[in-house]
Amino acid sequence: MASRTKDSKKTGKKAGNSGGKNQSSRGTKSVTGNGSKSAGRSARQTSKNAGNGSAQSIAHPASTYDESKIKTLSSLEHIRLRTGMYIGRLGDGTNPDDGVYILLKEAIDNAVDEYIMGHGQRIEVSVRGGRVSVRDYGRGIPLGKVIECVSVINTGAKYNDEVFQFSVGLNGVGTKAVNALSSDFLVRSVRDGQYSEARFSRGALVKQKKGKTSNERNGTYVEFEPDPEIFGEYEFNTEYIEQRLWNYAYLNAGLTLVLKTAEAGTQRFTSSNGLYDLLGAEVADEALYEMAHYRGDHIEFSFTHTDNYGETYFSFVNGQFTSDGGTHLSAFREGILKGVNEFAKKNYSGVDVREGIAAAIAVKLTNPVFESQTKNKLGNTEIRSWIVNETKSAVIDFLHRNRNASARIGEKIASNERLRKELQAVKKDAKENARKIALKIPNLKDCKYHLEDGPKGENSTIFITEGQSASGSMVSSRDVYTQAIFSLRGKPQNVFGRKRADLYKNEELYNMMMALGIENGVEGLRYSKVVIATDADHDGFHIRNLLLTFFLNYFEELVVAGHIYILETPLFRVRNKRETRYCYNPRERDAAVKELASPEVTRFKGLGEISPSEFGRFIGPDMRLERVSVKSIKNIKETLTFYMGKNTPQRRDYIMENLV
Repeated sequence: MASRTKDSKKTGKKAGNSGGKNQSSRGTKSVTGNGSKSAGRSARQTSKNAGNGSAQSIAHPASTYDESKIKTLSSLEHIRLRTGMYIGRLGDGTNPDDGVYILLKEAIDNAVDEYIMGHGQRIEVSVRGGRVSVRDYGRGIPLGKVIECVSVINTGAKYNDEVFQFSVGLNGVGTKAVNALSSDFLVRSVRDGQYSEARFSRGALVKQKKGKTSNERNGTYVEFEPDPEIFGEYEFNTEYIEQRLWNYAYLNAGLTLVLKTAEAGTQRFTSSNGLYDLLGAEVADEALYEMAHYRGDHIEFSFTHTDNYGETYFSFVNGQFTSDGGTHLSAFREGILKGVNEFAKKNYSGVDVREGIAAAIAVKLTNPVFESQTKNKLGNTEIRSWIVNETKSAVIDFLHRNRNASARIGEKIASNERLRKELQAVKKDAKENARKIALKIPNLKDCKYHLEDGPKGENSTIFITEGQSASGSMVSSRDVYTQAIFSLRGKPQNVFGRKRADLYKNEELYNMMMALGIENGVEGLRYSKVVIATDADHDGFHIRNLLLTFFLNYFEELVVAGHIYILETPLFRVRNKRETRYCYNPRERDAAVKELASPEVTRFKGLGEISPSEFGRFIGPDMRLERVSVKSIKNIKETLTFYMGKNTPQRRDYIMENLV
């Protein structure tokens, strides 16, 4: 169920190198995946520098600090030196947030901005090996500014609202970063029979030419190859790119994107109904009534209800996916509540109206303000009133025009209210039982900063481990400021197919929910990352699947928002007297055995066998985390039914037929 996809670079990875804040996330787990590529390169480099596994402090002789030590870097030199500040993590293409996807995203974003401003309805993307090209049919970069627009920081037209009104990238950096981080970069602009072309290598201009052209349409062509000096070995994952292009199509109805790859040939991505199509692709089979859809000048949304638990949202600002929502999503949720209440002339509670809702919302803002560099949460407060009012009016209009939908929503609200009251009684008993156990949450080693603490809590992480022995080394080597640990007492209950009230009757699951802060809803989540840390054996994989079932079945929105991860720890230690390497799979082990003289090989059977001095590196800055993702939420129920349901004969037959 939790097999790893061959995650290369989907679309716009927020990856990170030594300068990036998100470098701890190494990949993405997918519940619908089909194999994986290990990201061994950086870990091997880290291991080579790690010596014998113990932390060492080396005293450096005092150096002279004078005028000769002060350096001034060009903007492109700074991008190459501090890559993480501009594109986040580096990665190798196995994670949709890896840097190579960020480069692709920046190139496509410029083409999409042209379409948004009414110029060009087609964008062509080609990915061949490590070489990428993007061609739009917009206005084309002004010919006299082609070189400056791709090589001089803070140069661009996105500071002018008359030219680009709704762009995410307002800092004039995007294409310059692509240029600086590419071993070969070509830009060509065509305008009214004239063209200007420039080729760069690692940000340095190699050659340029201008001239006339008789048969080329206006627009901009960008071609680049990510620099192996920066990214090392990498590989684009076509599946990630496809998902990115679908998002562009859904968010820009009428735009056609064409993708050419060696693996899949030529594919077209287009949508006539925007977010209605996006939501339909996710929940059409589970919708309780015809999906609502509204499109205004600055907001578009679609919603329906399902029988699933919780609330599921896909929110965007100027085309940027905001996984943590923000003020636009809060105002949208409020608008739905007010619209339903005004139509029904009731005073329903928000939780009853929104339980089971699935929705997609996109807003266009002239000056978006994001709460972090990753742009995953919007902070603009001035937009609340108009979003609430426009949403409320659209909801009322929809309910008047769709009597079947209004009736089904009324039934859903009544059912939600009844279940909520039953759940409140169960929660009360669970809280009383928890108080009898201890004044604090059992088996939780908490950290100082949490998600609600702002920037200090951005990297807050809780590791869920199997037993005290497994968490022993982790407790000793963790960062007490941002890393917490919750120890399970064994295998948790398989909760698939059970009522939500059953969670609160299970002491251990309730304790875990309290530790995470989600016993009253996902809004109380205390940590940015929830990491499943189990042994790499059959029992560990089983516990992992049981926990994934718990989150996917009852707290799906945590998965969709990217909060759930799986920790990867090494399976082998290969060392001799001079060097130690930690290997995450047999292939890495075999390579290390060949390269080291007279090596000793240790197989780690469980997390408890890794000493605290060793474990520190595996949950430190170079920690390998695989983010859990779902290709489509509509597949969750079917997947869980097969792997975690009661269809034992069918599952047994499948295993026997596919056992290798």
